Amino acid sequence: MTYFIDRRLNGKNKSAVNRQRFLRRYKSQIKQSISDAINKRSVTDVESGESVSIPTEDINEPFFQQGQGGHRNRVHPGNDQFIQNDRVERPQGGGGSGGAGEGQASQDGEGSDEFVFQISKDEYLDLLFEDLALPNLRKTQYQQLTEFKTHRAGYSANGVPANISIVRSLRNSLARRTAMTAGKRRELGSLEEELALLQNSEPAQLLEEDRLRKEILELRQKIEKVPFIDTFDLRYRNYERRPEPSSKAVMFCLMDVSGSMDQATKDMAKRFYILLYLFLSRTYKNVDVVYIRHHTQAKEVGEQEFFYSQETGGTIVSSALKLMDEIVKERYNPAQWNIYAAQASDGDNWADDSPLCYDLLAQKLLPVVRYYCYIEITRRAHQTLWRQYESLQEKFENFTMQPIREQEDIYPVFRELFHTKV
Repeated sequence: MTYFIDRRLNGKNKSAVNRQRFLRRYKSQIKQSISDAINKRSVTDVESGESVSIPTEDINEPFFQQGQGGHRNRVHPGNDQFIQNDRVERPQGGGGSGGAGEGQASQDGEGSDEFVFQISKDEYLDLLFEDLALPNLRKTQYQQLTEFKTHRAGYSANGVPANISIVRSLRNSLARRTAMTAGKRRELGSLEEELALLQNSEPAQLLEEDRLRKEILELRQKIEKVPFIDTFDLRYRNYERRPEPSSKAVMFCLMDVSGSMDQATKDMAKRFYILLYLFLSRTYKNVDVVYIRHHTQAKEVGEQEFFYSQETGGTIVSSALKLMDEIVKERYNPAQWNIYAAQASDGDNWADDSPLCYDLLAQKLLPVVRYYCYIEITRRAHQTLWRQYESLQEKFENFTMQPIREQEDIYPVFRELFHTKV
């Protein structure tokens, strides 16, 4: 007969360790769920946590089955209500394998096809921007821009079980046991020597020998009561995010707000730029961001006006490129700054202005920027600006462009543009 009883309470950090193990094991499914979830959010709601769902067929776990024969009474781990030999009432509606938890309907017609859990804001952003970086970032001057990287930082008395240092913990255990029992062991050695002398002496001193044996026994019991390991001994590998000096960088955000950009198109452009802003602010401590809105005229604006202003008009894309060139010459010396740009437009432009955009990029901007990406947001066929930019992509390695047709394309395109090249 076998008994299984586990009445341990969950440790302080036990669930945290299991959670991290779960996130690592099902990272691909979670990232796919996040990619789907981000498209359902409002423009201003990208920085909070998320409820993530995973199909049950993707989270099958190994399990043990009982062998043939024998009688077994079990109390499952985590139980805080029952003890051995308690009787548990059979659930209403019967039991057995299969059911609502495995994608089948229950007796009341309801079922569950997916496993749903909540991830925090930090977990959400970590997975959202994993393996992303500014392309072609070079070290110019060690000022302003600070990138955070995780480093080992010694040992800590607190931590999660996954980071426990066995060698350091056992070393502390040995030191503690030595300190607590050293005096008793010296006294024990003296008593044992004294007992040996009495046993070899004539005549025998039985009463004195009994006293010494009793004291020796008591000392050994006290030494044995000292625990081999104590929570005081435990040491955990400590990690911390340290700022590392890197190069100065500036990101130019150029957004078309002309009349051809309807509200849905503008919202998709804003989603892209919000993702870009979160990526920069989370990965790098200080990065200059220059916001430029344009229709027939271009204007440098603040973050609030860039995302929420209702100003509109005709379309002259070259006005934004001219303004960017002026700002670069005035404030951002290419010898000292890594210059990046992201341009979002529906591609609609005056026919005679598109060749001017080509010349501005080819002769003035692309020679000085590290990376320039163009995003065309339209459901129609590629517009004049796209066709003009295609020849740029063939000539300049630091220029790339991607189309966005639906809201679901935003995050995959963003990852494609800033994915770390191996």
